[in-house]
Amino acid sequence: MPDPKSSKVSTGLPKAANLECKDLYEYLQTRSSDVLEKLYNYPTICLAVYRELPEISRQFVIRILFVEQPVPQAVVSSWGSQIHAKEHASAISILSDLGVWRAAAIPGGLPAWELCPTYKKNLKIALLGGGKPWSMSNALESDSKARDVTFLDNYAMSRWRCVLHYMVGACNTKAPDGEAISPDAVRILLHANLMKREDDGSCVITKQGFQFLLLDTQAQVWHFMLQYLDTCHQRGLDLGECLSMLFQLSFSTLGRDYSSEGLSPGMLTFLQHLREFGLVYQRKRKAGRFYPTRLALNITNKDAVPIVANEEDAQTTPGKRHIVIETNYRVYAYTDSNLLVALLGLFTELLYRFPNLTVGVLTRDSVRSALRGGITAEQIISYLEQHAHPALINVAQNSNAGYRHKSCLPPTIVDQIKLWENERNRFTYTEGVVYNQFLSQADFITLRDYAQSISVLVWQNERTRTMVVTKAGHDDVKRFWKRYSKGTT
Repeated sequence: MPDPKSSKVSTGLPKAANLECKDLYEYLQTRSSDVLEKLYNYPTICLAVYRELPEISRQFVIRILFVEQPVPQAVVSSWGSQIHAKEHASAISILSDLGVWRAAAIPGGLPAWELCPTYKKNLKIALLGGGKPWSMSNALESDSKARDVTFLDNYAMSRWRCVLHYMVGACNTKAPDGEAISPDAVRILLHANLMKREDDGSCVITKQGFQFLLLDTQAQVWHFMLQYLDTCHQRGLDLGECLSMLFQLSFSTLGRDYSSEGLSPGMLTFLQHLREFGLVYQRKRKAGRFYPTRLALNITNKDAVPIVANEEDAQTTPGKRHIVIETNYRVYAYTDSNLLVALLGLFTELLYRFPNLTVGVLTRDSVRSALRGGITAEQIISYLEQHAHPALINVAQNSNAGYRHKSCLPPTIVDQIKLWENERNRFTYTEGVVYNQFLSQADFITLRDYAQSISVLVWQNERTRTMVVTKAGHDDVKRFWKRYSKGTT
């Protein structure tokens, strides 16, 4: 009888998962209908969903918001021209996926649409007033130490940069107020697979984390908060309350203070976490007031104004081009941003640091170190292209070469980075089960052919009578062998 053994065998290059940045629609689409029903009990969530709907979908909702009976689907179809049938169908699909409306029937059996009663009721409250007042809307006396918008922007970005600095390895970075990144933020980074913990207990950035750093600040904060919401249950917090408060903050006024007196214990805990991430400013933990920052106001707003609190923020915004790379693998970064320098240090060996210039070099060891951390060659190349200095782009565009390269980087640099990646990606491993010690060649061939017929054969060697099947296919092959050895097949 063959001897099955658990093993790992080389099967080919894996496709590492990319960072999934969901918008509000994609996030709610993954929630069950029961969860959506609970979320729609909060007027702020209903209003936020309405605000983020496509324009056609918003038109459909507002047209039937005050209609007290189902509206025939044929009538809804007549509201749009056939030329825009595709956009019309997409709008209907989005409303159905989010549970904003549902199919119904009217007398005569005609199909119709009706708004979800819970969503309809609470959207009316959000648009027209009524219902319970927002918990943070209590009246406050004027603040003797009021904070202006400039202070709030600087505070928000200093707190958020702590998170980004931690991700690129500057773990001792502290905000101006002396606070470092909170343990809670570290847990979220690990939960989101933006960082991973090594055997020695240290945290290193992952491929998804590198992609995260390339996003704009608004997308980073939204993705980070989605990961936080995924852990609400573990923290003993209610998802609906947290999401509702998050949207209340997005509808607040920048520079105005709000009361924390009416918040439940769970929401007070949530408020402290938001304070640690830079979404709200609170002078003391027990202070009865707080100020929402632009990070909170921008969280789901498509037309948000980005924060540019100082020169470093201006340099870290997408589109700021500051990198020059030469064919001798030297990299010159014209920036004084500590974050950008630390980010460059993920895949280069830094040589010199001047007030507004950092010099590094791409080496085999520095690139392979980044590859071991999960960063891909394509990501490194893409980052260098996105931040390439205009002078580098002009040289590439005005090149007299007989062919035009798609990349503005020197072709030797692009090819070498990919070659360094291919060096370590020649073998990848997957779990499997080894079968050997067959008593006859006929037994080996029979079992091998069966494994091949059900597409679970990974590797075989007829001379040594050895074969490997996938771990998932092991039970089927084992059952077949028992039947075969008893003469029942």
